[in-house]
Amino acid sequence: MPKELVPYTTYLNETLTLLADPGLLLVSQGRDRVPNAMAIGWGTVGIIWGKRIFTVLVRPSRYTFSRLAESDSFTVNLPSPALYDAVDFCGTRSGRDCDKFAECNMTAEPSQTIATPGVAESAVIYECRIVHTNDVINASLDSQIVADAYPGGNFHRIYYGEILAVRAEENARALLGLE
Repeated sequence: MPKELVPYTTYLNETLTLLADPGLLLVSQGRDRVPNAMAIGWGTVGIIWGKRIFTVLVRPSRYTFSRLAESDSFTVNLPSPALYDAVDFCGTRSGRDCDKFAECNMTAEPSQTIATPGVAESAVIYECRIVHTNDVINASLDSQIVADAYPGGNFHRIYYGEILAVRAEENARALLGLE
């Protein structure tokens, strides 16, 4: 069944709940147009510059970082429990070494507003156009956060994605198992 457009706030609580555990799937693609999924556990949704924004954080060492450098968009995908193993896999393997979509039996679903696809098996997909990036600056960050989150350096780049569309399965809440 095709996903339907919904207001960006419709699944906000579910988005933040799943972001914390087990994580969400960030999909990017480079010039080669091969999609890559990465598990994310850090991000937020809000209003910046009068736009609906989904911010995600990606370390320079990640394969996704190189994919985003060649792109102007990304999708954020909410997994149902059936995809939790894929979230774990995508958080522990690199797209440099394998095709995560093939390994996890995921299907790339074309987006309506951007070139980057979503994960067809996801209950909800945010389609985001990158409008800004900003690097986390060590000198400006609380020292306890540096000690806890960056003991080896490798500070994140923050990607600000304007949410152009949110598409969801009709029974998304039931699929997410959060009813």
